[in-house]
Amino acid sequence: MIRQERVAMENKKHFVLVHGACHGAWCWYKVSALLKSGGDRVTALDMAASGIHPKKVQELASITEYVEPLMELLESLPSEERVILVGHSLGGICISMAMEMFPNKIAAAVFVASFMPSSQDPTFMTRIQQHREKVYSSMDSKIMFDEDAKNASKPNGCMIFGPEHLASNLYQLCPPEDISLAMSLLRPTRLYGDQEMVREQTRVTREKYGSVAKVYIVCEQDQAIKKDVQLSMIEKNPETDVKFIADADHMPMFSKPQELFSCLHHIATTYY
Repeated sequence: MIRQERVAMENKKHFVLVHGACHGAWCWYKVSALLKSGGDRVTALDMAASGIHPKKVQELASITEYVEPLMELLESLPSEERVILVGHSLGGICISMAMEMFPNKIAAAVFVASFMPSSQDPTFMTRIQQHREKVYSSMDSKIMFDEDAKNASKPNGCMIFGPEHLASNLYQLCPPEDISLAMSLLRPTRLYGDQEMVREQTRVTREKYGSVAKVYIVCEQDQAIKKDVQLSMIEKNPETDVKFIADADHMPMFSKPQELFSCLHHIATTYY
């Protein structure tokens, strides 16, 4: 009986889901339910100062601290366990850092309408960083700067998406109840210094980050990280497997949960 339970556990695929800016583990509730109903294990994480994580955003001194919950989880896994690591939006930077640190614990890394560095072109992420800043400053999103905001090597404030930006650029194809949910649960995201973000995004190497199987899920109606930007990141990672979700906005876990689940299920079957 014990052996049967162990075999059953080993056959389950373990998904680790990482949210984007201002969000938390809560944003995966539809996809988590679908994956669990199929018999898979799911760990949806709150990054530091996100979701119900107890830290305050002002306490974060670096993006490394922001990603600590993910690093701690991967470090705690048995040496033989491998996961399907899924990052959405800013979560792509988080999973990239994890890929560099724990490449042998990741069966595949899935980038969902997210930022994806390239080990072949370190300067590429500087341009992506500029795009990210445009997204964060769009419409009625609120940016709150620290007193020492001129120090580009340190976090220089925080940002939270405004309701107009949320409805028009992130959730434009989502059910209205999910927009209401987001407005009640969003928390500010730290704005990390330009130098730090570029440093973390260019630190990935071919030997580690490049050794992990990568899949990019393109959301074709994304108004935050538009399709051409997503494709440009894929072009810089030519070994990446690519999937498309038509009529998905920046939040496919809300606008197209069944389609996103199907993609993840197929990825797990292929790479696990």
